[in-house]
Amino acid sequence: MQRNQHLSFGYIVSTTSLAFVVSQLDVSIVNIALPAMAKAFGAGISALQWVADAYTVAFAALMLSAGGMSDRLGSKRIFQLGLLLFGIASTGCGFAWSIGSLIAFRALQGIAAATMIPSSLSILNQAFAHKPDERARAVALWTMAGGISIAAGPILGGLFLHISSWRMIFFVNIPICLAGVLLAAKIEDGELHPHRGMDLTGQLVWMLALTAFIGGIIEWHAPGVPRLLVIGALVFSVLSLLLFLYIEKRAQSPILPLDLFHTPVFNVLLLLGVIVNNAYYGTVFVLSLYLQNVLHYTSIHAGLAFLPLTAGFIVSNFISGRLTAAYGIRLPLLGGTLLAAAGYAGLQVAGSSTPYLQLFIPFLIIPMGMGIAVPAMTTGILSSVEKSRSGTASAILNTIRQAAGALGVAVFGAMASGGPRNIAWAARTSGLISCCSLLLAATLIYRYVRKN
Repeated sequence: MQRNQHLSFGYIVSTTSLAFVVSQLDVSIVNIALPAMAKAFGAGISALQWVADAYTVAFAALMLSAGGMSDRLGSKRIFQLGLLLFGIASTGCGFAWSIGSLIAFRALQGIAAATMIPSSLSILNQAFAHKPDERARAVALWTMAGGISIAAGPILGGLFLHISSWRMIFFVNIPICLAGVLLAAKIEDGELHPHRGMDLTGQLVWMLALTAFIGGIIEWHAPGVPRLLVIGALVFSVLSLLLFLYIEKRAQSPILPLDLFHTPVFNVLLLLGVIVNNAYYGTVFVLSLYLQNVLHYTSIHAGLAFLPLTAGFIVSNFISGRLTAAYGIRLPLLGGTLLAAAGYAGLQVAGSSTPYLQLFIPFLIIPMGMGIAVPAMTTGILSSVEKSRSGTASAILNTIRQAAGALGVAVFGAMASGGPRNIAWAARTSGLISCCSLLLAATLIYRYVRKN
């Protein structure tokens, strides 16, 4: 993107990072407010799972098309549109009058986020395409901004609940979105590909498959939902997924180009993205319930308990950018994955009266490991494809990650249904599953990712 050379490195990175900030903030800031929402609307555990997953499902369902839209219509244009829509959806969430309306506006937030993330990454990739060191540093800073946001979400959520109400957690997005739209006006689009087609059929089938699958898992233990209906949804999701792959194999302009999966490194890094988000989203959902419903923390105390997550992300993202620039992606991928695995293993201490000091260590180590590994993962994905397909590649990565996050909330959240005793068990079990999954990822990274 040569025409943006008049803009500084910091201007481009900070502007694109605003999209990642609001999208990641709304993943975790909601978790700390779930008990307050349950009280306000009389909602059960499955409804709370939908509040979290309506966002991530819509995010994952539409991001594939959004990536293609960035390549086709221009990253800047899609970036600004997404920010505007996110601000509107956040306003709707803040004024929600029922649990159903809140879930609907959360889904609209997810649609907006799906357009912002691949377009922001595409802007970065095109701006620094011929400067690999700067691109690695830009992606690390972009990732750090999102990492800090997702880690700071519970803290900010607890603060807003303490001084106001859960509605404030959505209103805070509005000025951030407006700032992003105005700042992006100075950025000019790179090369457009207006003749690249749109795979609307594939998009629809993918959306049905993902929604049916996540819905089936969430409603598995929901009271009053016929078990046959839930099983039918899961079967439908599998059949829809098979149909989706069939469509993509034959589509002229697929939203999921299957040829991208011919590279082992691309596949391994996608798997790491699945494991990271499945572990983090699901575990933080359970831990938010654990701190407030088992350890009986207030909302502000529960938010402050997550403070080590913020500190861990800040420190580790700085480390990751330097490690990647100096040694390539393999070292930070391996080191970060193993460190996060150790952190999740530490959650085995979660019990009915666990002192916070015992939780502090895993709360610090988990984000440090993720903060080291995730920027390297993103850099590796973008480096493995042609520049013109960077929007699609980033969309695939973030689609897979968001779908995995929704799955984590659905599965780990289902474990937490049934009272405080089950919540404590779910915290330990989610940590164990996450640890084992990350060890598998580390093994594959060691095998398939080259040292350089």
